[in-house]
Amino acid sequence: MNIQSVMYALPGIIIGLTVHEYCHAKAAQKLGDNTARDQGRVTFNPLKHIDLIGFLFIIFAGFGWAKPVQFNPQNLRNVRRDKAIIAVAGPLSNLALALVFIGLIRLWMALAQFASAQEAGELSSFLFSPNVLVFMNVILRAAMINIGLFVFNLFPIPPLDGSHIVFSGLNLSMELQQRVMKFAAPALFLIIIIQTQTNVTILPIGALISAILGLFLPGFA
Repeated sequence: MNIQSVMYALPGIIIGLTVHEYCHAKAAQKLGDNTARDQGRVTFNPLKHIDLIGFLFIIFAGFGWAKPVQFNPQNLRNVRRDKAIIAVAGPLSNLALALVFIGLIRLWMALAQFASAQEAGELSSFLFSPNVLVFMNVILRAAMINIGLFVFNLFPIPPLDGSHIVFSGLNLSMELQQRVMKFAAPALFLIIIIQTQTNVTILPIGALISAILGLFLPGFA
């Protein structure tokens, strides 16, 4: 484990997980269910969203999880539609965060190019100072992490958000969903272990992260 890499990645992980779960909770509240609100999940306090074991898995194993947001489908106005909206709210929030971080990187690049063209020594020295470069490294990691959260959670494998979107679209019974979940969740765990511990690629997460990042930052993909 590289401590420096972990420290660079922590802000992106904490922000990404917190906003992801907040948006699930907020979407449920907006759609008529207050379960998550009553549990204190409509907040940007990371302590309300981060699962300790899942967080430690992220640090030491490279994958993990946050506390799932609970909601009562009986309180939703349109169950099939609203369940899909709640599910997709989390991944879309990570994509939005990634675009914000990418915007900061592009701003830094534009300022660096301007400073170079104008021979602005003081500005250039500031932009390439050790502290600013560390900050930009953190921002780049945060962009990649949030793209990863966006991509990974949209795979239609239980218990990922993508599976809830598919379940809503197919209008599967709760009993069938639970049966699928029983076998799919351990399978996902096994897939992640295989992928993180070997060179076998089952879910092309890294390739998708690079492809999406490359659309906005060709030099960083």
